[in-house]
Amino acid sequence: MGRHMGVGEGLTVGEPQPPVGSIVGSHDELAELYRAPSRLVAAKKGDVLDEATVEFLARSPFVLIGTTGADGALDVSPRGGPPGFVRVLDARHVAIPDLNGNNLIDSLRGIVATGRAGLLFVVPGKDETIRLNGPAWVTTDPATLDLWNEELRRPTTAIVVRADEVFMHCAKAFRRGRVWDPAAWDELADAPDGLDVLAAQGLVATNDAATREYLEQAYAADLAADEPGDTAGS
Repeated sequence: MGRHMGVGEGLTVGEPQPPVGSIVGSHDELAELYRAPSRLVAAKKGDVLDEATVEFLARSPFVLIGTTGADGALDVSPRGGPPGFVRVLDARHVAIPDLNGNNLIDSLRGIVATGRAGLLFVVPGKDETIRLNGPAWVTTDPATLDLWNEELRRPTTAIVVRADEVFMHCAKAFRRGRVWDPAAWDELADAPDGLDVLAAQGLVATNDAATREYLEQAYAADLAADEPGDTAGS
């Protein structure tokens, strides 16, 4: 159980080299390490957006999008908006507007390349989340882009995902992490911010007040450009 090897041992040239030994290399090995899921857990994955799931998505202002490129490169991107900004198209499909971002468009590139995406929906204060996985498309369909006319600017594109798998994810991770506990927020208030990370990467000066102000102004400008009728972000 577990391959006890030195770094690089047993791997072909070109494979990523693990920095540790005892690599688990088969489903059988995993089955030896973990108990089988309960009957309820094993049965909870469906392929239809039930009434409660639709209501959860209508309250969700935040979703994480996981994609993979043709070369296997992985990406997870956060997307936010007013509650319900991810539109339910029918019992199998949802649509996500592509709003102002950094224009790296990694998620869009991955979907165009492989046609797959995984979503994790969050509602503030709720420890359970909704996960949705399946085929995905980037669309410029006018009727789809019209879905946000009353609430947001018209997006350049939208991501449509089919619910081949949709299920509730349990509360343990958020409770372990004390994600919604205000006391935990205070304890972590001194965590590095975006400017600290950029400075550590050598991209900006440490404690650069001008750059910090620029970032805040850029955030505000991009958010303002998301308002209905604004064409600056298009």
